[in-house]
Amino acid sequence: MADSLPTEFDVVIIGTGLPESILAAACSRSGQRVLHIDSRSYYGGNWASFTFSGLLSWLKEYQQNSDIGDKSTTTWQDMIHETEEAITLHRKDETIQHTEVFCYASQDMDDNIEEIDGLQKNPSLVASGTLTKPLDSACLSEETHSLYGTSYGISVKDTPKTDGDILLEVTGIEETQVKEKYCGDKTCIHTIAGGDKDENKPIVEDNTDRPKRNRITYSQIVKEGRKFNIDLVSKLLYSQGLLIDLLIKSNVSRYAEFKNVTRILTFREGKVEQVPCSRADVFNSKELTMVEKRMLMKFLTFCLHYEQHPDEYQDFIQCSFSEYLKTKKLTPNLQHFVLHSIAMTEASCTTIDGLRATKNFLQCLGRFGNTPFLFPLYGQGEIPQCFCRMCAVFGGIYCLRHEVQCLVVDKESGRCKAVIDHFGQRINAKCFIVEDSYLSEETCSNVQYKQISRAVLITDQSVLKTDSDQQISILIVPPVEPGMCAVRVTELCSSTMTCMKDTYLIHLTCQSSKTAREDLESVVNKLFTPYAETEIDKEELTKPRVLWALYFNMRDSSGVSRSSYSGLPSNVYVCSGPDCGLGNEHAVKQAETLFQEIFPGEEFCPPPPNPEDIVFDGDDKQPEAPGTNNIIMAKLESAE
Repeated sequence: MADSLPTEFDVVIIGTGLPESILAAACSRSGQRVLHIDSRSYYGGNWASFTFSGLLSWLKEYQQNSDIGDKSTTTWQDMIHETEEAITLHRKDETIQHTEVFCYASQDMDDNIEEIDGLQKNPSLVASGTLTKPLDSACLSEETHSLYGTSYGISVKDTPKTDGDILLEVTGIEETQVKEKYCGDKTCIHTIAGGDKDENKPIVEDNTDRPKRNRITYSQIVKEGRKFNIDLVSKLLYSQGLLIDLLIKSNVSRYAEFKNVTRILTFREGKVEQVPCSRADVFNSKELTMVEKRMLMKFLTFCLHYEQHPDEYQDFIQCSFSEYLKTKKLTPNLQHFVLHSIAMTEASCTTIDGLRATKNFLQCLGRFGNTPFLFPLYGQGEIPQCFCRMCAVFGGIYCLRHEVQCLVVDKESGRCKAVIDHFGQRINAKCFIVEDSYLSEETCSNVQYKQISRAVLITDQSVLKTDSDQQISILIVPPVEPGMCAVRVTELCSSTMTCMKDTYLIHLTCQSSKTAREDLESVVNKLFTPYAETEIDKEELTKPRVLWALYFNMRDSSGVSRSSYSGLPSNVYVCSGPDCGLGNEHAVKQAETLFQEIFPGEEFCPPPPNPEDIVFDGDDKQPEAPGTNNIIMAKLESAE
């Protein structure tokens, strides 16, 4: 495929994360010739989602990646002219560290459980899209599990549906347990025989009349692994946020489906409670007194229009938001709700930032449901692929498992003029967009990165059980000690198409101070109990049990400025990986800022043309601009 690639493009984009994918769509939509490539075998980079077997393959891939050598098929040094110099790119992905896996579920592989394919394959979808099989060329080596491929044919509305049509393929799944054990930058995999029996931990709820829990084994998780879509980064979409607005404006929303987050939870005094958000929730809440309900409604009403009343907060601009809340005579209960579950900020944030966050939360209420958040079906990893689909529709070319060895820079002008791939092909372009993880150690020698601590759990029930078992919840666990970071917990049910029936997928996220396990394990122990085989016949525990857990640290390059990189040509632009924030605002802002810098005056992701107004070659009206080979040019009729 590489031999047949064109050698001339307007934009070459390296990496398929969310900012790069948005930029690819915007560039292609504005008429630029786009080549979008990724050395990985899947779309999304650190924004990707995996089936359960795909996640095991991803872990194994990182193990092999740590020992990667120079496997170039061509010596690129011979292709650099005397008037040029090369900037080598990184071939080893070092954005993930300290991965540790714990399996608490039964290891019995002799259960007579038939493999269940929960997602029906629809042949009509395969032929309907431009990216019919985006991962056909993206299989791993024979020594690893194969990753999945996704084909799109989904009709999407602004409101979520209960289910959708999507094609997920898992090939070559090895239904054996992973036995590797390696630490540091590698993976530690542990099999737990006995659970944690500490009865002095805070309880989640007091309901003792529970039904008998279903026994879920590791073999079930493996055999129904296609029903899992596990995100590497845990995020939600604000219903009035930049990403939702961009999805609707560009009509990329038709490639995905969404569900409402149904509950905002909080952890206080050793138990999980639901936070009232809307007016109806506030007055129906049994956790608040009548006086507290009135105080909360009055304060939230003020926050919606706080700019119009500067006298209310002007004297507290230098104070922290938590100190400001105390001056408003809110009870400790209400202060906790506002700070950790509505503003969702750290106690040390400024008053203005806290008021702004509270207003943003309130403005997002009611657009699509009773909470401000949406979650994409099949996981966050769908969003980058949606923008890649839009890029391909407008002529963009995609290559996965396609490595770029170096950037070719003209010595006289100091501008990058081409890239050389691992086949030795020289591809010329006017500008280049590179994801941070591809830059070499020399280029990033002055960069100071932050880290994100992540944990992914599979559990047997919700942290707050209700009549409905299909709840999507977000919970903020406040820091135990001052100076530490709060932990964000997102709980996904099976209706989000991210886990199998009778299980929940839990994501924990915080800024790193140590390894992910050290940062997050205390919160896991507060909310959950490790699944112990010896406890099956004993009295039911009050907390959900963990069946499987993964901890890892992810690089956060969102705060790195361009000036921190050494020796970058002026026409090479850098996109960051995922940040620690709940929303996707940073990625969208970065993509739009870079687009306007590269193409000033061009509209960013304009709405697509009306199909009824498109005239193709061969019709009565011929396009004014000449077409290019192998691309059908369409022209928008002038509105009269």
